Amino acid sequence: MATYCLTVARLQLVLGQGARRFHVAAALNAKAKVAMSRFEPNSSINYDQLRSNIDIVRKRLNRPLTLSEKIVYGHLDDPAGQEIVRGRTYLRLRPDRVAMQDATAQMAMLQFISSGLPKVAVPSTIHCDHLIEAQIGGAQDLQRAKIILENYAYPGVMLIGTDSHTPNGGGLGSICIGVGGADAVDVMAGIPWELKCPNVIGVKLTGTLSGWTSPKDVILKVAGILTVKGGTGAIVEYHGPGVDSISCTGMATICNMGAEIGATTSVFPYNHRMRTYLEKTGRGEIAAVANENQDLLVPDSGCHYDQIIEINLSELKPHINGPFTPDLAHPVSDIGSVAEKNGWPLEVKVGLIGSCTNSSYEDMGRAASLAKQALDKGLKCKAQFTVTPGSEQIRATIERDGYAKLLRDVGGVVLANACGPCIGQWDRRDVKKGEKNTIVTSFNRNFTARNDANPATHAFVTSPEIVTALAIAGTLKFNPETDFLTAPNGEKFKLEPPTGDELPARDFDPGQDTYQHPPADGSGLRVDVNPQSNRLQLLEPFDKWNGKDLEDLQVLIKVKGKCTTDHISAAGPWLKFRGHLDNISNNLLIGAVNIENDAVNKIRNILTGEFGGVPDVARYYKKHNVSWVVVGDENYGEGSSREHAALEPRHLGGRAIIVKSFARIHETNLKKQGLLPLTFSNPADYDKIRPDDKISIVGLKSFAPGKPLKAIIKHSDGSSETIELNHTFNETQIEWFQAGSALNKMKELQK
Repeated sequence: MATYCLTVARLQLVLGQGARRFHVAAALNAKAKVAMSRFEPNSSINYDQLRSNIDIVRKRLNRPLTLSEKIVYGHLDDPAGQEIVRGRTYLRLRPDRVAMQDATAQMAMLQFISSGLPKVAVPSTIHCDHLIEAQIGGAQDLQRAKIILENYAYPGVMLIGTDSHTPNGGGLGSICIGVGGADAVDVMAGIPWELKCPNVIGVKLTGTLSGWTSPKDVILKVAGILTVKGGTGAIVEYHGPGVDSISCTGMATICNMGAEIGATTSVFPYNHRMRTYLEKTGRGEIAAVANENQDLLVPDSGCHYDQIIEINLSELKPHINGPFTPDLAHPVSDIGSVAEKNGWPLEVKVGLIGSCTNSSYEDMGRAASLAKQALDKGLKCKAQFTVTPGSEQIRATIERDGYAKLLRDVGGVVLANACGPCIGQWDRRDVKKGEKNTIVTSFNRNFTARNDANPATHAFVTSPEIVTALAIAGTLKFNPETDFLTAPNGEKFKLEPPTGDELPARDFDPGQDTYQHPPADGSGLRVDVNPQSNRLQLLEPFDKWNGKDLEDLQVLIKVKGKCTTDHISAAGPWLKFRGHLDNISNNLLIGAVNIENDAVNKIRNILTGEFGGVPDVARYYKKHNVSWVVVGDENYGEGSSREHAALEPRHLGGRAIIVKSFARIHETNLKKQGLLPLTFSNPADYDKIRPDDKISIVGLKSFAPGKPLKAIIKHSDGSSETIELNHTFNETQIEWFQAGSALNKMKELQK
């Protein structure tokens, strides 16, 4: 029997990178062949089945359907019997594909191995991007990783990915949803995947994009309107005559950042822009089939949206959002004065473009057009400038067409095709930790310390062209629409609005192809993990519920303010431990602010009376058989899909997370791992809980969908009070809790 040694070095060799989220395949085997194949149109696209399901549902509901509903309901496990009520019922779905990125794939595959199943039920792929550190430049950084490219999105597909950026597939008329690894395991195992029936927010676009305004400005504007939680439980569906003025990759940029408003996903209707993109990327067959079924890939006339936002693209101005949150929206024309008023550093230290969010050929071309204008006047960037291509295909094509040279000549460093600084994989050395500074990026997220692990870095998100202009000018006070730059000879000049081809005239250069096929026969393979490894660790099942109420849970930490998955489970240098649950648990909540002292990673150990790090205190409690609870604020767990933020508290003895509200993916991840994600019926009850309290959660013997639970808060002075807690568990999810986790329940069903 062949042995498959699952070491980190080997794992990185078999991972691949795409362009970039829902792309790329590699062979990773679990006991037997894991069927991970490249895209095959004839076997993967089943528009006949989609049409049949849509017809059944439309007849049942007797109304026009949105595009989101067509694709989602078209993938129902039981279209004839499924109860369908937006925002209320849980849908059982059959996604077409699973995509995983390297950092989350490790845990997803370890969970799949634990399931005992011999092979996956749907095409499942892995791509490499998160584990590549940006430091020197692309060629040097890539000596540490293997990169490959493939694209798996197509109009009408339903794909789930273990990455919150998966929704960029909506730019190709797809429903692509970010999930945790346990959800991916369900789909890989052939189990219907559950999703609460989403509401649909319609964004009607009119007018035409032009000048300095870019697709990124659409989502920056929407984020300012909806905030980081305004899209929770909803799919954002763009429509209207303005859609046709946006490129396919521009639509992907908009959908990508939809995760930052809490949306389940985002989608655009199929149009000629998507058709051209498919043809230019070697997928003309798919375009031809999509054309024949275009009625399935656009909303029905007269369909109903739960909310409508209207944006006139002709009037939309360039935006920049931040710092510290992606929904704090400002017109670029205002940011200088706003920064001065708030004491934000005006000097731009670093401008960063690329990653998955804004790294298309068009993005790079528009940035390069500004670089050329500056170079023609003898000017280079005042700020440091980094470029992270989103794929090997983009990297190779911009090298061939001269864009990369222009970006280097203006002062830029072209990094590896990866997440890099976007995910905190940035070996930044120009400022010291704690030094107040400003950076501007074309990424999605700008949470505290996300990019460079420096909590004093003020990060702003904007379009690649605005990043480039601000990097050239070196200050937030520069408005490229009105302000002048000064050339070395003293000449004053304005930058002309950026220009760039939507797609390369000579087609794309695929670059280096290191795709690895799965073995023809994997039945003789098994997975061995070195027990001495500090980066990979096989999983042990979590304990089952003992049938009793959860008594005297110690408050581990009462979190103050924003608590994203970056605060709960930091990325950056911690990514190397993503396959080792015990080691990565040493970052549990180290970024969360303790309301008791406004400090991070400093909480009181109630048993000793001493202060310590959050993971250290949690381990101490676990060692002494003290179960605990976390108390949090609004939109707890927003940001990345990383399920480590749910696995770690479970591993270290947590039993419940009680907050004012949850982000969608994190709430589901907590349920999957056997934790209780609960919300205050009265948000003001958050103020009743003290950091040294104990909480008993009662009513679990009659735990049922829609029935609130009670919490008895026991104060250290001997007094107590009772509050009501809500939950969103359905019957299946309650079974996960009772079994100890969704994976435990899956194993029970196999017996």
